[in-house]
Amino acid sequence: MADYRKHNCEDDYMLGGTHQFEIDERNQNIQININGTLYPRAEARVSVFDSGFLLGDGVWEGLRVHQGVLAFETEHMDRLYAGAKAIGIDIGLTRESLVREITRTLEANGMSSGIHIRLIVSRGLKITPDQHPGANVGGPTVVIIPEYKKAVTRRLDDGLKLLTVHVHRGAPDVQDPRLNSLSKLNCVIACIQAANAGYDEALMLDPNGFVSTCNSTNFFIVTKGEVWTSPGEYCMQGITRGNVIRICEANNITAREKNFSLIDVYSADEVFVTGTFGGLIPVSEVDGRPIEDRTQANMISRLQGLYEQLIISECS
Repeated sequence: MADYRKHNCEDDYMLGGTHQFEIDERNQNIQININGTLYPRAEARVSVFDSGFLLGDGVWEGLRVHQGVLAFETEHMDRLYAGAKAIGIDIGLTRESLVREITRTLEANGMSSGIHIRLIVSRGLKITPDQHPGANVGGPTVVIIPEYKKAVTRRLDDGLKLLTVHVHRGAPDVQDPRLNSLSKLNCVIACIQAANAGYDEALMLDPNGFVSTCNSTNFFIVTKGEVWTSPGEYCMQGITRGNVIRICEANNITAREKNFSLIDVYSADEVFVTGTFGGLIPVSEVDGRPIEDRTQANMISRLQGLYEQLIISECS
C-alpha cells in the first residue's frame, strides 16, 4: 500500500505546485470502487492488460464534494461522456447510475465534504498488449478514487511560480488537447522541466507561440481591469475556467478569450490559474519576473469570493 510517510514531505505536505495538499491519515483506509466493487486501498488493483495501463487509453475527471454534493456535477458528466464518445468508449453506465456509484462510494467511506474524487474510465481489458480496440474483451474499467484533500493555505497566499517550457500544446489533428484523456505525457514532461528548474508549474504555449495553459491548470491574466484567457482551442476545457468566465459575465467584468503572448503576461497586473482542486490560485512569478498588482484593484480576491459563493449556491 502506498504510504504517504514514505515520501519526502515538507511540513506534512505532499506534492508541489497547484496540487500541494495536506496529508490526511484517513486516506490510508479509504475504499476504492473498481467496476462496482469496493476494495480497501491496499487491495485496489487493475490488470496489467488494462487499456489504461498499457496505452493511456481512456478519459478521466477530477471532482470536488462539498456538503455531500458533487460540485458542478452536470458539467463534469458532460465532459466525461463527451470525451468517452469521442474516442469510442461506451462507459456502460448511464449518468445517473455512475453518479449513484460515486455516491455509494462516498457513503461507504463516510465522506461528505473536503473530498476530491478521481474518476477514471479506460477501454478495459485486452487479450494481448495491442493498440487495436479489437483486442479488448469485456467492457470498460471504471475506477472511483475518493480522498480527503485540502489545499495548502500558504500556497494560495504566496502564489505560484511558473516557468514557460519548451513543450507546446499540440494541434487537434495530432491529439486534441481539449480531450481529458489518460495520456498526459506531454504535460508530465512539461511539469518535470518546471519542477527541475525550481518552479511550481509549467506554462505552455500553443503551436503558434501564443500562451495557452499550464500543465495541469488553466491560465488567466488581468490587465487594465479585464480578465484574459486563451481562446481554448489548445487547452483543457476546465470546468473552473468556464465558471470564472461566467462569473465575470454575471458581474460586469470584461472577460476575453483571445490570443496573447508572453509580453502581455509579463506586463499583466495580476495572474492566476484555475482548477477543480485549488479553485483560483494567484501567480506571483512567471519566468523569474515578479507579478505585482500595479492597480491595487485585486481582481483575484474578488473572483475568489464570487467563486466561493457559486460553489455554496451549487451545493446548497
